[in-house]
Amino acid sequence: MDAVRLVEVGARDGLQNETLTLSPQTRVRLLQRLADAGLQTLEAGAFVSPRWVPQMAGSDEVFKALPVRPGVTWTALVPNLKGLEAAIAAGCREVAVFAAASEAFSHKNINCSIAQSLRQYQEVMVRARDAGVRVRGYVSCVMACPFTGPVKPEAVAAVSASLFGMGCYEISLGDTLGTGTPAATRALIQACRQVVPVSALAGHFHDTYGMAIANIHAALEADVRVFDSSVAGLGGCPYSPGATGNVASEDLVYLLDGLGLSHGVDLQALIDTGEFISAELGRPTASRVARALLAKRSLGTMR
Repeated sequence: MDAVRLVEVGARDGLQNETLTLSPQTRVRLLQRLADAGLQTLEAGAFVSPRWVPQMAGSDEVFKALPVRPGVTWTALVPNLKGLEAAIAAGCREVAVFAAASEAFSHKNINCSIAQSLRQYQEVMVRARDAGVRVRGYVSCVMACPFTGPVKPEAVAAVSASLFGMGCYEISLGDTLGTGTPAATRALIQACRQVVPVSALAGHFHDTYGMAIANIHAALEADVRVFDSSVAGLGGCPYSPGATGNVASEDLVYLLDGLGLSHGVDLQALIDTGEFISAELGRPTASRVARALLAKRSLGTMR
């Protein structure tokens, strides 16, 4: 059976865009429950300034509290060499760096040009290699920029090639605004696979326009087999007011089940974890699948 790998980003990319800031202890409980549900690659935190991202404060505590679990990788986002050193000190064995396919977004988000950000990551790659830490690369705004509009696939491919060439083992293509369509997804992957092996490409789709699952299906048809997702659809985008978060992990698992693709995740355990974290945040789950199955479960208990 064809296999798909999920990268669970709820505890980092999801929570950092939620209004409430949860304690490191609650984040550890979330991560443990997600791993218990079968997820094997999980973003556990970010080593960034708590002044800019208060939701990620205490990421060092999170990593030090997480146990070593066979087959499970806890990852962290790092913006620079300082962040990498903090991640290494906390025991992190895999990190991610991030670049944008839009110059305007790069300047707004990290206060430097795309070229400057890529040069900065060169020293990160050298230090990570010396420390035996794997590095994943993110490319944001692969479909559109909130400041300048549509982004050409060729621009995304160029940034992806640079990150892959410097040593990132995998490149996650992020539809930050969630404006992508299946046709645009196919064009994006076609451009990127010319310069990066398709086996090293991952999809990261937001559901702002309700297209995330459709885009994942298009990416699957284009041979992509790694996807980022967020339990309960946690998150959003500060540059797109009202935008929903990443595709919900529950919805992605339901799709994969329907296509007969293996993934190793227990859907019911995932739904229960989504209920847990949604209650902690005081808001309903954004997963359509979770809402439907929880309603069905509730009706069943009433009979």
